[in-house]
Amino acid sequence: MWPWGHLGVAYLLYAGYTHIKEGRPPRGLPVVAVVVGSQVADLIDKPLSWVGVLSSGRSLAHSAVFAGVLITLVVALGARWRRLDVAVAFSIGHLSHLLADLPPRLLLGYPFGTEFLCWPFLDGPIFGYNQQVFEPPAIVEMIVTPVTDRTVFRAFQWLLFVVAVLWWYRDGCPGLRKQRQM
Repeated sequence: MWPWGHLGVAYLLYAGYTHIKEGRPPRGLPVVAVVVGSQVADLIDKPLSWVGVLSSGRSLAHSAVFAGVLITLVVALGARWRRLDVAVAFSIGHLSHLLADLPPRLLLGYPFGTEFLCWPFLDGPIFGYNQQVFEPPAIVEMIVTPVTDRTVFRAFQWLLFVVAVLWWYRDGCPGLRKQRQM
């Protein structure tokens, strides 16, 4: 997924969370944290793979092991500084990044491309591209199959981003303007 797709997914999830759990739009500092959380995996892995430190642009910071350590650290710091709202926002952003990087074909039973979640225990593909491990219900296949096309998937990412920007604007542009309550 491209950066704007990750941003769209993360903001939509976090805004939905705050509206449902707290009955209000997100606040500024947590929105900044969700934005950073939605990008941090690529900001770590991509440059390290470009210079040859990592074998892939989806390894260290895209792994479940790294996510567990990072989120534990972020929540501990959030609790210490009495900013659990910021820690939760960052965590939602980071976890949404990992989930959004899972290929849509996974929902059709094809796990190829999901191995990054198990780094460093798996450092490359173990599933074949056409190796199906389960047969999805027909409704899932009907909904997901179009999104497996690259052009449709890119358009879907832009749609998520545009919807997120519109919702963010409706929420009062938190994180951009100085907020009365942070």
